[in-house]
Amino acid sequence: MDRTMDIDGAGRSFVRFRAVVPTRPGWFPGVFALVNGLARAGCLSIDQEEFRRRENAWYQAHLVDPGVVDPSVYDRRRHPGAAAWFKVSAAEMISRVAGYTAILDAHGVGWVRSESTSPGTILYEDAHQIIAEPPASDRGPVAERGAAGLG
Repeated sequence: MDRTMDIDGAGRSFVRFRAVVPTRPGWFPGVFALVNGLARAGCLSIDQEEFRRRENAWYQAHLVDPGVVDPSVYDRRRHPGAAAWFKVSAAEMISRVAGYTAILDAHGVGWVRSESTSPGTILYEDAHQIIAEPPASDRGPVAERGAAGLG
């Protein structure tokens, strides 16, 4: 069963927090992956690591893992560029990102907050998030804003 659908932008908005620079051609990891990468490299302070563990556990308890529901959504061969976006209605999920971006700022890791009403083909959707694959012609930034925080 093909569960993909094109988004028509009918009043729905989405937000994504991601790297400024791709780590692989065309792939811009999200802020969670960036902070987890800093942790794997041993770069986080004790307080930052405690925050990361606590907040990662909170997200795991309150947010569905799309890759568990449908492992194909993150298959880079099938869906290059597929990325998670929060629905703007997921206010608590979005507000908690500020701690992750503060860690990135402290380590000089560039990030942006992107907003879109049409992030691409929706591969997965739940109450708080979508996984969308941008069109091949648009694998890069979408309506970016600077890393000034969540404001």
